[in-house]
Amino acid sequence: MGVGVSGWKLAQTVSKLGQLGVVSGTALEIMLARRLQAGDPGGHMRRALDHFPIPGIAKQILDKYFQPDGITPEKGYRSVPMHTIKPRAELTALVVAGNFVEVFLAREGHDGQIGINFLEKIQLPIMPSLYGAMLAGAAYVLMGAGIPRAIPGFLDELSQGNATKQKIDVAGADRKEEYVTHFDPNTLWGGEAPVIARPKFLGIISSATLAMTLARKSSGKVDGFVVEGSVAGGHNAPPRGPMQIDDAGEPIYGDRDTADLEKIKAEGLPFWLAGSYGRPGRLADALALGAQGIQVGTAFAFCEESGMDPEIKRRVIEKSRMGMLKVFTDPLASPTGFPFKVVQLEGTASDNSGPVRPRICDHGYLRTPFVKDDGSLGYRCASEPVKDYVRKKGVEDDCAGRKCLCNGLVASIGMGQVPEGRFVERPLVTAGDDVVNVARNLKPGRDSYTAAEVIEMLLA
Repeated sequence: MGVGVSGWKLAQTVSKLGQLGVVSGTALEIMLARRLQAGDPGGHMRRALDHFPIPGIAKQILDKYFQPDGITPEKGYRSVPMHTIKPRAELTALVVAGNFVEVFLAREGHDGQIGINFLEKIQLPIMPSLYGAMLAGAAYVLMGAGIPRAIPGFLDELSQGNATKQKIDVAGADRKEEYVTHFDPNTLWGGEAPVIARPKFLGIISSATLAMTLARKSSGKVDGFVVEGSVAGGHNAPPRGPMQIDDAGEPIYGDRDTADLEKIKAEGLPFWLAGSYGRPGRLADALALGAQGIQVGTAFAFCEESGMDPEIKRRVIEKSRMGMLKVFTDPLASPTGFPFKVVQLEGTASDNSGPVRPRICDHGYLRTPFVKDDGSLGYRCASEPVKDYVRKKGVEDDCAGRKCLCNGLVASIGMGQVPEGRFVERPLVTAGDDVVNVARNLKPGRDSYTAAEVIEMLLA
C-alpha cells in the first residue's frame, strides 16, 4: 500500500483480530525522521526507540531529528540521505531503527503475528531494513516487484548475526563485473551480534514461472507465495509480451497474464490470492481454488486505522458512493517502467490541470545505479530533471509521463514536505481496481468504516 498506509496502527488492529497484519516496509527511515520532527504526537516513536536494543543509536537519532515543538514552514523537514551502494553509517542505523520501530509498535500489546512487505526493486536498503524488522520480531517477510531469490538466504544469515553482501543491478555494467552492497550487524552492535528469529518468507508473484523460479532457485527456504493479479494496487507486473496500450492509455492484459494455479500448487507450497479479493464471498472462492486465504489491501487502505490522509479517505469514499471514482493503470508514472495504479482524484498528482511539479529527486528510492564513463557509479531517476537524466547516460524518452512516486506517496499520508519556500507536494494515491466499490464497506448511516468491519465482511 505505498508508503505508510499499511502502518503500525492498521497492522496491529488486524493482528489483534486474528489475521496477519502487514506493515509497508518502504521508506520507514523517512517516516521515523519526519514523525520525530513533527513532535512525535503520542510519543510512539520515542517509546519504541526506548526498546531499540543496539546501544547509542536511539540517542543519535533523537538528537538529530526530534523537535518537541514540531516543524515550521520556514525550516520544513530535515532531509534524510539518499541510499547508495556504500551508505553512510548513520543512514544504515536509521534504516534499521525505522523498521524496528514500525514492527515493534505493530506487535505491541498482543500476541498476534506481524509481517512486513518490501519491494525487490528498491534494492539498496533491503538488508538493514530486513534486520531492523527481524530485531523487532517480524514473523513474515513478503516481497515482490522483482525476483527476490536472494532474500531467503539473507534472512538465514542475518538471523545468525552474520555479515551479508547483496548483488546490485547496475545499468551499463559489464557482465563480468559484480557490484555489491555490504551489511554487517556486528558493526552496528560494536561486537558480536545476537542470534535472532528468522521470519518466514512469502514471495509475491504473478505467474507460475516465477513461483517455480523462487521455489527451486532461491538462496534459502521459501515458505509460500502471494499470487497477485493485475487488478491489485501499486506496481503491477507488465503484461507478457510486447506492451500494448488500449484506447484509454492503459496496458492490455490477457489470458497469458493469469497465473496458472495448478502449476503453482504443484510446487507444494501454501499460497494466498490477491487482487480484488476484498469483497464478500471472495475468501470462499480462494479457498475453493486451493489457496490458504487472501491478501487484502484496498479495502483496508481507506479504513479508519490506515495511515492515509483522512481527507483523502473521505473524498475517495464519497466519490465511490456517488459512482464517480476511477483508477488508472498508468504505464508511465513509475520510474521503474512497471505499470502503476493511480486513483484519479482532483488536487492530487493524477490531476494534470494543476501546476506542473518541478522535477526534483530528493528521496531517490527508485533511482537506477549506472556506470559512469570513468568507471564509478552514478544514480539516475527518470523522474528527475530531464537534462540531468540525459547527462547521466539516460534516454530522454524514458522521462515522458514519469511522476515522483516517492514524494507523492509520502504526501498521501499527510507527511509531504511543507510548502514554505517551495511548491506543495501533491499526494499520489494508489489502490486496486476494486477501489471504485470501496463505499460498500460502509454501514448504513456511516461515512467511514473500521478494519474490524472489513474483516467481519471478509469472514462472513
